[in-house]
Amino acid sequence: MTILIVDDDPVQCRLLEAMLQKFEYAAVTRDSGDAALTLLTGPDGADIDCVILDLVMPNLDGLGVLAKMRQAGINVPVIVQTAHGGIDNVVSAMRAGAVDFVVKPVGAERLHVSLRNALNASALEGELQRIKKSRTGTLGFADIITKSPSMQAVIRNAEKAAASTIPVLIGGESGVGKELIARAIHGSSERRAKPFVAVNCGAMPENLVESILFGHEKGSFTGATERHTGKFVEASGGTLFLDEIGELPPAAQVKLLRAIQESEVEPVGARKPVKVDVRLISATNRDLVADVKAGRFREDLFYRLHVFPITVPPLRERRADIPALARHFLARFAAEEGKRIRLITPEAQRLLAAYRWPGNIRQLENTVFRAVVLAECDEVGINEFPQLAAQLATGETMLDGPAADIAPAEDFGPPIAPADSLPLLDAAGEVRPLDEIEAELIRYAIAHYRGQMSEVARRLQIGRSTLYRKLEALGMSGERADANSEGGG
Repeated sequence: MTILIVDDDPVQCRLLEAMLQKFEYAAVTRDSGDAALTLLTGPDGADIDCVILDLVMPNLDGLGVLAKMRQAGINVPVIVQTAHGGIDNVVSAMRAGAVDFVVKPVGAERLHVSLRNALNASALEGELQRIKKSRTGTLGFADIITKSPSMQAVIRNAEKAAASTIPVLIGGESGVGKELIARAIHGSSERRAKPFVAVNCGAMPENLVESILFGHEKGSFTGATERHTGKFVEASGGTLFLDEIGELPPAAQVKLLRAIQESEVEPVGARKPVKVDVRLISATNRDLVADVKAGRFREDLFYRLHVFPITVPPLRERRADIPALARHFLARFAAEEGKRIRLITPEAQRLLAAYRWPGNIRQLENTVFRAVVLAECDEVGINEFPQLAAQLATGETMLDGPAADIAPAEDFGPPIAPADSLPLLDAAGEVRPLDEIEAELIRYAIAHYRGQMSEVARRLQIGRSTLYRKLEALGMSGERADANSEGGG
């Protein structure tokens, strides 16, 4: 998790930064309210999980920052700090949207409790909002929990699809969140006020597929005691989501193709077709191209559905999403089970990061649920994930490398190269100069920790100022500038 410190006092910034490092949080600092807003409203703003905000600053003060955050719709939790402790300032800040306040100089334990409470409350509120929006059909792309670059590319494509009525085919393994993407497309489109109807094609009995999709008239077949409108008519004006479209039987594929081409359906037993207006989004975890070649799926239907393909990557390729997803699942299940569980320990986070997750997000959700039920204290640790620990011990379901070599708790991104590939000898077989090896190690660390210079310094066991001096001495000041420009300084 990344915490933004906003304070014009450099000494106070360093003190807070040291505390956050002790708590295993990544820290980003800004010395003014304007600089903080620039970061929060920029592309790196999504990486900020919480803000520690000084109320008294020149130019734009803390209350001004809170007001502008609310105007911009930024919902990151904010903990305000003040040297005065005046009740009026605190009340104003809380009314402006702050979730807690601390008085300078704040103690480490007080700050840690405040951060845990703020992050847990934010995760629970976000989860409840997502559930509510999903039920009302107003779920948007901003409600998708992700920090992964590959998922950001998926969302950008899905946003383009939402601006049109183009048919979308979402591919990806089971449990990656294909329906969530479909709901976000609907919730961001002009049809969001109309129904979103989801149908699992693999769960329908083969003899009832046509009736469920297209409807039937009363008495049209044995057992048809009432008239049924069908999912197409039910979704008219809105979006019809056909999950596991590859499981649709051949006879239903023919009727589906006609419904798409003619914008009308023919209920079983009806004398005339019914006009429908639906936005069609389909999803599959199968290779439909292979199914077409094998004759299991109609080629003409495939090209009708495959107009705008979107592929959702599996969770093992989105490791940066694991901590945030786990935190939100923890908040939701802890609330549902009536347990006061504060966090997942760093050791348990490393365990989650090392696992391959063949069942993807759905498996992670169920795993966290089981851990919440097993938990006997206010933290979820390794003991609450016995199955993961047992499987990781065999090495069969790890991402790569032994469990001891996996990334730290809050950094799940892959390094730029294997960690054991740093050569000690040059092409002539001689030992390389120390400054070359040091420069390569520092460059690797900056990439591995995504420009979080405080974390780089801590892991290299040197002071941050020493790190910057080494960058200058080794002619690597550009790395420092690049890291700072990405919000990692």
